[in-house]
Amino acid sequence: MDLKKMQKEIWQNKLDKGFNTTNVDKEFCLLYGEVAEAYDAYRKKKDDLGEELADVAIYLMSISEMLGYDLSDEIVKKSEKNKKRVYKKVDGVNIRVSDN
Repeated sequence: MDLKKMQKEIWQNKLDKGFNTTNVDKEFCLLYGEVAEAYDAYRKKKDDLGEELADVAIYLMSISEMLGYDLSDEIVKKSEKNKKRVYKKVDGVNIRVSDN
């Protein structure tokens, strides 16, 4: 899967279908709704959990395109940053102690 290409295709679909492409606040609210739907599907063991998770990813890619971010590149950069972080357990909870 080419995430960069998919991000562009999802954006084009929004344009083609006349969905919102200008109101970032609205998109974040809709994303929040999709995350809630995914959690509900998980909690209730519904068969459509995969579809709901896909909706979350689609909204993330749309917002990224709307704001001019290449989500694929951002994920790679963040993953590399996370690999360098050091954590220790404090009372059973991971606490970040450095970013190295």
